[in-house]
Amino acid sequence: MGLFSKIFGGFKRTFDDEFYEDLEFVLVSSDIGMSATTQIIEACKADAKSKKIKTEDEFKTLLKEKMIEVLNIESEKITFPTLITFVGVNGVGKTTAIGRVANYYKKQGKKVLLVAGDTFRAAASEQLNEWSKRSDVRIVKYAEGADPGAVVFDGIASAVAKHEDVVLVDTAGRLHNKSNLMDELGKINRIIDKEWTSKGFQHLNYLVIDATTGQNALSQLESFNEAVQIDGIVLTKMDGTAKGGVVLAIAKEFGVPVKFIGVGETKEDILEFDAKDCLDRIL
Repeated sequence: MGLFSKIFGGFKRTFDDEFYEDLEFVLVSSDIGMSATTQIIEACKADAKSKKIKTEDEFKTLLKEKMIEVLNIESEKITFPTLITFVGVNGVGKTTAIGRVANYYKKQGKKVLLVAGDTFRAAASEQLNEWSKRSDVRIVKYAEGADPGAVVFDGIASAVAKHEDVVLVDTAGRLHNKSNLMDELGKINRIIDKEWTSKGFQHLNYLVIDATTGQNALSQLESFNEAVQIDGIVLTKMDGTAKGGVVLAIAKEFGVPVKFIGVGETKEDILEFDAKDCLDRIL
């Protein structure tokens, strides 16, 4: 059930205090978070009054506008060559997201290289290798248990030598404790800074989040932000069952833009983020 159905419930509402209390409950329970919810409701109240909004359709339009204002965050534009490091806990669909982003850029005519830096999860490199075949892009990978830093170092050297436009780096989602994971990510980023960024090339860190995890996504972002600067979000599993309202909480509380959303099962099922389209799916 979409947000509009929860809010209006098939009967006419008047825009009084009870309505706004119900609206607050629906928004917060949809993982939008209290901070973003408060901003949206206060803005709706002010505009509904000043614009003399009377109908349900008028209010729906207003609510969308206020949500889009929360989501429209300026983000760094992609410049080529670019290297994107993907981080995220195991199980969120990180490797699949990387494969789909590879296919996205390959279809734009870019030369893409995958770097299998998750050498700790069993079969992670093989999974990414399958995506390299599907999208017909190169991959640099080592055996399971290899040093991720060495894989990234060699991947960058290969990308520079062959003038790749887009380098997509997979990383481990879990080591035996959080500090080890964050230390490993810090090490990888230092290698990237020395071997890639120092040449004037762009480097971005994207956090992959499962849209169904709700408010837990905020704690994931906070944790990974301690190790690396998160520049964008890839939201997976935005299918018919996913609420996805957490994107508004992320935007409000962290100011991190969503870059891509995964919407299905095939390699084509990833979309560059558009606030209006995303809200249509949520609402």
